[in-house]
Amino acid sequence: MADGNLPLRLLGSDDAAVYTLHRPHGRSPFVLVADHAGQAIPAALGDLGLPAGEIDRHIGWDIGIAGVTRQLAAALDAWAIEQHYSRLVIDCNRPYASPTLIPAVSDGTAIGANQHLDALQRQARIQAIHAPYHQCISSELDRRQQAGQPCVLVLLHSFTPVMGGLARPWHCGVLYNRDTRLARRLLGALQAEGDLVVGDNQPYAVSDDSDYAANVHAEARGLAYVEIEIRQDLIADAAGQAAWAQRLARLLPPLLHGLT
Repeated sequence: MADGNLPLRLLGSDDAAVYTLHRPHGRSPFVLVADHAGQAIPAALGDLGLPAGEIDRHIGWDIGIAGVTRQLAAALDAWAIEQHYSRLVIDCNRPYASPTLIPAVSDGTAIGANQHLDALQRQARIQAIHAPYHQCISSELDRRQQAGQPCVLVLLHSFTPVMGGLARPWHCGVLYNRDTRLARRLLGALQAEGDLVVGDNQPYAVSDDSDYAANVHAEARGLAYVEIEIRQDLIADAAGQAAWAQRLARLLPPLLHGLT
C-alpha cells in the first residue's frame, strides 16, 4: 500500500468487471437494475473462507435474475445494469451503515473473510465495487434528466423458496417504500394474472435502513419505481427466466400512464 491512509486496491486485471450494461442506448423509459446478479469473488479474497458450494446457494447471489434482466432488457429495449460480484463480498443493495453491507454470517453460514474487517478493508470493497456500480446508475439517471428522457426504475431480485426452515408461498413479491405509485399498479396487474400468489412487500419490505437503490436512485429523485422479487425455483432455468421476462414485458408498459 503506497499510502497508509488509502485502502488496498482490491480488484486486479484478471478480476471480473464490476458490471455489464445491456441496451446502453435503450429508448424505453424503463431502467433495469440487478444488484445481486453475479457471484464473482475478487482473487485477493480467495474463496471468502466459505465451505465448498456455498457461493452457489441463494446467499451468494440472486439465482436466475441475470437471465431475467437480460431478456427483459431486450424485450423492452431498456437500459439495464447487471452487477457481477457476490453479495457476500459486498451487498450493493445496502447502505454503507448497514450491518449486512458485508455480512459476517448469511442464513447460518459464516463468511470467514468477512470476520473482523477493519475500516480500510471495508472501504476497499466499497471503492472497488459498490461505489462505481452505483455511480454508473447515477450517471445514467443524470443523463436522462438532462435530456428530458422519461425514467422509471425496475429493481430486480430473486428469493429462496425456503428460509429459516419455512416455505415461502409467494411466486413473486412487489416491494416499495414510501412511493407506491408503480408498485400498487404492478401488484394489481400480477394479482389479476390469476395463477400467482403475490407478496405485498413480501417476502421483504423496502426500508431506509435495508435498501439502497430504491431510496437513493428512485425516491430521492422523485422517480417512479418498483422492486420485484421472483422465487428462485421459478427462474432457475432458461425457460423460467424467459417466461418471467415475457410476463413482465407484457405487464409493465401499460402501467406507465401518468408516471413519466
